[in-house]
Amino acid sequence: MTLTRMTPASELAETYAGWLCDVWGVLHNGEAAFPAAVDALCRYRAGGGRVILITNAPRQSSEVLPQLAQLGVPDDAFDMTVTSGDVTRKLVEARPDAPLYHLGPARDYAMLRGLSNPIVGLEDAEVCLLTGAVHDETETAEDYDGQLATMLANKVPIICANPDLVVRRGDRLVICSGAIAQRYDEMGGEVVIAGKPRAPIYEAAMTEMSRLLGRPVNKSELLAVGDGLPTDVRGGADNGFDVYFLTAGIHEKELGPMSGPEGPAKVSQKVEEQFPGISLAGICDELRWT
Repeated sequence: MTLTRMTPASELAETYAGWLCDVWGVLHNGEAAFPAAVDALCRYRAGGGRVILITNAPRQSSEVLPQLAQLGVPDDAFDMTVTSGDVTRKLVEARPDAPLYHLGPARDYAMLRGLSNPIVGLEDAEVCLLTGAVHDETETAEDYDGQLATMLANKVPIICANPDLVVRRGDRLVICSGAIAQRYDEMGGEVVIAGKPRAPIYEAAMTEMSRLLGRPVNKSELLAVGDGLPTDVRGGADNGFDVYFLTAGIHEKELGPMSGPEGPAKVSQKVEEQFPGISLAGICDELRWT
């Protein structure tokens, strides 16, 4: 069904027992929290709803929580977080003896703490943990072709901690590890992904939501909220959740303004064509209560 108007979050509050809410691009832009989004989540929780922040951040939840507080996201806005880093860590731990090469910035070194894997250079690796570009403000995925060619020759699988291709940092788009992983996949390399849109991160979120509610939870009771078509929307659609799509994130320029019925209708049709059979609960420019 084509949507012809924007749907504020308040209209979806009573329909769902819990929201699986994206973080970067929905709740903050990497520099500051969005006040309207914080307000919407706080109001939803005050009315009895549960919120799990489900993010492709290539770090464990224990590392993400201080960052959220620093950006201005209060504890009242969510119940807990499930990160791509959480589920990625389990994938690495399943290969405890494999010599590991880390491809990513220094800020992600915490992902290596406590691992039994020997940390080695590129030539000696049997598995690669990819958390992002070393200099994401200036580099492109193509800048890593040399390293990827070496891994391909040695048949080294990549475990990708963040499937996002890009993220908005302030008013800029910077690449994420998903762009490098996509490049490796196109070269014929093996890529393992646990974050959105793949099932493991949603399965982990379902387990935690059932714990929060104190009972088994059905997917029909949960709403997937996000701004990324290849991750949030595809992930929600492929994993059986209703989807609430927010357009003022990474796709803002390509989708255009949402004023008048033409904007929501155009976006709704595009989403339904790209994801046949999707249950699209609503479209809005940003996460806001009214």
